[in-house]
Amino acid sequence: MGMTITERILARHCGKDQVKPGEFINARVDLALANDITGPIAIREFERMGATRVFDPERIALVPDHFVPNKDIASAGQVKALRDFARKHRIPHFFEVGRMGVEHALLPELGLVLPGDLVVGADSHTCTYGAVGAFSTGVGSTDLACAMALGEVWLRVPETIKVLYHGKTGPWVGGKDLILHTIGRIGVDGARYKAMEFSGEALAALSMDDRFTITNMAVEAGAKNGILEPDGKCLAFAREISGQRRTYTAYCSDPGARYSHVYEFDASSLEPQVALPHSPANARSVRDLDEIPIDQVVIGSCTNGRYEDMRIAREILRGRQVHPAVRLIVIPATQAVYLRCIKEGILEDLVGAGAAVSTPTCGPCLGGHMGILAEGERALATTNRNFLGRMGHRTSEIYLSGPAVAAASAVAGHIVHPEEVF
Repeated sequence: MGMTITERILARHCGKDQVKPGEFINARVDLALANDITGPIAIREFERMGATRVFDPERIALVPDHFVPNKDIASAGQVKALRDFARKHRIPHFFEVGRMGVEHALLPELGLVLPGDLVVGADSHTCTYGAVGAFSTGVGSTDLACAMALGEVWLRVPETIKVLYHGKTGPWVGGKDLILHTIGRIGVDGARYKAMEFSGEALAALSMDDRFTITNMAVEAGAKNGILEPDGKCLAFAREISGQRRTYTAYCSDPGARYSHVYEFDASSLEPQVALPHSPANARSVRDLDEIPIDQVVIGSCTNGRYEDMRIAREILRGRQVHPAVRLIVIPATQAVYLRCIKEGILEDLVGAGAAVSTPTCGPCLGGHMGILAEGERALATTNRNFLGRMGHRTSEIYLSGPAVAAASAVAGHIVHPEEVF
């Protein structure tokens, strides 16, 4: 029986020729990831179970990104716990401030995640790495502790749904718009504990940055993982980031692979999308919205803090000014993105337009710091969740969009289609 790309990767990592949906397996882990929120819990569990050494220091990544640079004593203690553990176990992939980035942008950039890998992370958006053809999923801190000690994780093989995007996207439509539209159609539980395999003509034309955005938000539809079959663009990216340091295998779905459902969308007719409070599933075409004033715009996060997001924002903001009633916060996802934006003058144009630029951090995405909303305020963000109270006060509102709508809305003072200011 043919297998999907997800099933093929899982079979390879549990030493079987075949796996099928619903089967429980123990799988070998290529990389185990934790951040400054989930890592200290995993470390406590690691030590509580009596483990004395990690399975492979080279295959563990500890990325303090949620509350860094540390905002208070508690967050400093969280990062210290990671730092001490990394030193004790000689883990090289601990990333200090100044060398870190938002985890799901940083690890692919450094070549720590490659096609065919199996990655577990104590963070729900670990599914991001499916853009390079890896199986990656979020796990709890206890499961991560076991993975750090044993190099294995238990999994139930998920069913796979296929999401096909026909046609080519129009102006100002990118990966964020495709995934918001998809979640809007299937709901936040439409892919519950399933693999979302993305494919189609529209994806082939998209950049790797756009693809990372799509797989990043698979979990917002309840998916266990999101994944794309590696094509020429992906393999070129993998060759560049791997630097010949590690070999990898590009898996594809078999011709006879079985899918529990196939969703098909016409990308050529899609307009830029906005998700209204308080769910990513409340997606609408930006043209269908009434005038919605905003107080703050955030361009950043593991979803849309990459280079192309910054370039799109600059394309709209250069020579214009942020509306006087709006705060625009820009957060490059990694130091490499930050530096490239400096060298190319992107940050100069954004600051000239009135933006405040932060060092890489998750910051306001989870209501951590660097842009918390006050009572009754309204933000438009390129982040991935707009749950009630996530970015600040419970009466505040979060709208989600791609970088083009976010930048244009920062100029207009209310949510608009980029065509209205460009």
